[in-house]
Amino acid sequence: MRTDRARAHAGQVSSRLRVVYVDHCAQLSGAELALLRLLPALAEAVDAHVLLAEEGPLVAKLEAAGVSVEVLPMAEIARGLSRHRVQPGHLPGASVFHTARYIALLVRRLRQLRPDLVHTNSLKAGVYGSVAATLARIPVVWHAHDSLETDYLPPAAIRMVRAMVRHLPTMIIANSQTTRDRLGAPGVPTAVVPPPVHIEAVSRSRPAGSSLRIGMVGRLAPWKGQHLFLEAFARAFPDGTEQAVVVGAPLFGETDYEQALRDHVVKLGLSERVELTGFRDDVGAELEKLDVLVHASLITEAFGQVVVEGMAAGLAVVAAAGGGPAEVVTHDHNGLLYATGDVNALAAALQRVATDSGLRERLSEAARRRARDFTPEVVADHVVEVYRATARR
Repeated sequence: MRTDRARAHAGQVSSRLRVVYVDHCAQLSGAELALLRLLPALAEAVDAHVLLAEEGPLVAKLEAAGVSVEVLPMAEIARGLSRHRVQPGHLPGASVFHTARYIALLVRRLRQLRPDLVHTNSLKAGVYGSVAATLARIPVVWHAHDSLETDYLPPAAIRMVRAMVRHLPTMIIANSQTTRDRLGAPGVPTAVVPPPVHIEAVSRSRPAGSSLRIGMVGRLAPWKGQHLFLEAFARAFPDGTEQAVVVGAPLFGETDYEQALRDHVVKLGLSERVELTGFRDDVGAELEKLDVLVHASLITEAFGQVVVEGMAAGLAVVAAAGGGPAEVVTHDHNGLLYATGDVNALAAALQRVATDSGLRERLSEAARRRARDFTPEVVADHVVEVYRATARR
């Protein structure tokens, strides 16, 4: 005979929503890191199971966090298809075949798992996962982390994604108002819910009197603008003691860009004042070493998690004035904004924040307050509301 405690536990488990999370990627990229932060905060309300299409570091991270995870491998020719090759009627035949085969496998697995709903966590997973969930007759939440812009996706791919989001998802979560506006799905219920940030995991303590350190943290990619940052740094500080730091590594076959950055540092004559650290697992530890964080994306970024991470660490943040970061940062209050892609505007902002310690302190205090809006607990409450609304539809 079960005890009262066992009965209470059983009642708690049965009241939790069973959610299967689908992602094509197991690398530690933006959407995947957001998922890793979110799931532990959902534990009381959600019985989570993650289905990944590849092996990768995310698997061990999820397991360490106590999250149920399973790899259902997808053929690389389908999983690794570049978004720039998505042209309706001109897709590689082998990619189409293996995607269709994977959808069939996923439908079967979803019917075995019998979740209350499916949550797709990447753009590719949104495409194949929403088809599979629809075929399995399970409500699906399409989580949009990417802004549908022509500088990110080919126009034909944007039209295809918009057609799918208008007809397949039961509900959409957009990580920013910018993302929501670009989706083009007015008839689908959509909630704007930002990614979570571990506020307690980042705390800044820079030694007094040390050289000013200005850095970027994140994946190395041309559209992320690390080369623009280095150029602006060189113009703002042609000499002096200021240090530039670029933290991160390339993903998805963009290794040539890392070497191009190293060559650019030499060309700019900054070899003694620029550090390219490579990949770092502990973002908080890297932020502790900075005074100023730069966001330099050349395209309209959907959200920009690192911006909030920098604010949580009490850094003066300088960000491109567009997309998600401009929704988070209020210019001259909790950060500085500059015109996207304008190297001179970025250089001027760097000079301003570097020469005014009072400004840095004021931005730091306001940034920490703003970052509290993005804790995993706050975000999780919003996500649960979306889930319950989806399950009722």
